[in-house]
Amino acid sequence: MDHAAAMGRLYELISAGDIDGFGDLLAEDFVEHEEMPGLERSKEGVKQLFHMYRAAFPDLRMEVEDLLVSGDKAVARIRATGTHKGEFMGMPPSGKSVDVQLIDITRFGDDGLAHEHWGVFDALSMMQQLGAIPGPTPA
Repeated sequence: MDHAAAMGRLYELISAGDIDGFGDLLAEDFVEHEEMPGLERSKEGVKQLFHMYRAAFPDLRMEVEDLLVSGDKAVARIRATGTHKGEFMGMPPSGKSVDVQLIDITRFGDDGLAHEHWGVFDALSMMQQLGAIPGPTPA
């Protein structure tokens, strides 16, 4: 299995707004290990999360900056960008752009589908860029 290609395809589909196509690459028993308040840690929960992100940031792009594969896992460093044009977590559209870093680890099965995901993203930076949280004060 080419886990690097499969990982890249996940981001291509999200960036294209094809969340259902993205979901087709997740196994039915998919487990999300990243905290998603209010959402199930499942295939359907992750699809709901990305539908929410695409509604808030219709031009969301996820660009792979580094991609490493070891065994059945792929690790990616991602740059996510988008413009806040829809409601997001109770915040009305601001028109502001975001540019944040993510690290994703995905375990693939022999079927070529994603079965587990662990991730970290810079939520603080995103909320600062949206103006929801004050940024750091200059020294």
